[in-house]
Amino acid sequence: MQKLPSVAFHTLGCKLNFSETSALARHLEQEGFVQKNFEEEADYYVINTCSVTDNADKECRQLVRRIQRRSPASAVVITGCYAQLKPNEIASIPGVDLVLGAAAKFELATHLQALKKGDETKICSCDIDTVESFNASWSVHHRTRTFLKVQDGCDYNCSFCTIPMARGKSRSDKIVNVLENVKEIANAGSKEIILTGVNLGDFGENGENFFQLITALEKETTIPRYRISSIEPNLLTDDIIKFVASSQRFMPHFHIPLQSGSDRILGLMRRRYKRKLYADRVNLIKALMPHASIGVDVIVGFPGEKEIDFQETYSFLESLPITYLHVFTYSERDNTLAATMQDSVTHATRQARNKKLRQLSYLKQEHFNAQFSGTIRPVLFEKEEKTSMMEGYTDNYIRVKTPYKKEWINQIMDWKI
Repeated sequence: MQKLPSVAFHTLGCKLNFSETSALARHLEQEGFVQKNFEEEADYYVINTCSVTDNADKECRQLVRRIQRRSPASAVVITGCYAQLKPNEIASIPGVDLVLGAAAKFELATHLQALKKGDETKICSCDIDTVESFNASWSVHHRTRTFLKVQDGCDYNCSFCTIPMARGKSRSDKIVNVLENVKEIANAGSKEIILTGVNLGDFGENGENFFQLITALEKETTIPRYRISSIEPNLLTDDIIKFVASSQRFMPHFHIPLQSGSDRILGLMRRRYKRKLYADRVNLIKALMPHASIGVDVIVGFPGEKEIDFQETYSFLESLPITYLHVFTYSERDNTLAATMQDSVTHATRQARNKKLRQLSYLKQEHFNAQFSGTIRPVLFEKEEKTSMMEGYTDNYIRVKTPYKKEWINQIMDWKI
């Protein structure tokens, strides 16, 4: 009997990448490939890359070297955002056999079947402006929580960001398709779906929009828990906030990028809001849902960020009833407007500002958690950890850890915090 080809995946970056890797793996299994763990020997290794991380090139090279040491006869494929942005740079890495851009990655099976180890490195890329198709993807690594991609690409032109160049114009799935995918996910046993996209609030084509999507999911599906992943403040409408406040399925948890608390820096970043709009969104959420968790993305060390701008950001975040921060240290990206700006902030200053905001985040999270000590909230418990513990998240995204009990996995239980 002929041996089936095997493939192993490794994903770098965001939850969107993880959902796409899962979709690619499922498709390859349908095409007769056997999926292996990345640490095992496989015929093909596929690395799905990110363009946001500082050291995408370094990570790629390290992974390729690991593969070559373990399995020198195996073929190595690099795909994802970094592959779209810098295909020639990736192709020059010793040991890489194939580079697949934004559109070609969804034809992975065809490319693998035609790939021969030892041939000259092949690049399958395209002009990102020609990418118009939407490919639905969702993760299946954890049966409890599933990341479902409903939107891709971005039409915004923030001065620091390469994502539009890596993923193309904004495009979305149809609501009817999302509902069908949710049914399949529910049948697989998932209890929670996190809606994801590059610019999630921009969901919708041909008259559809994000509010219509979440309304349909509330009415027409059986999944008990939904979360909205990162959504731009200018697209987080009052209607969406009021809907979540009254919903039985959508969790009181928001993640809203801020990037800077200085209106001057927001202008240099080409963001589509000012701090007042951001504060209004946060205050409305807390007025309707005092128990809601609110996460914030913020960038420190953007070109031209003076100490007064950083202090303005710090004070603004300190004053808001937010829960936690995801702090990013600015790093230059080729072909972005920000990379050409003057008044670069020293790396030492960038790191110092990052540390201050991470400390603030810790204090905010501790304060939020303390408010619910002794209260009872619903927790969805997840898989066993290596420490014989299990964990889960409350509806408002407080992490709970407890000794492992098999019968609690994938169960929503009222839990005293």
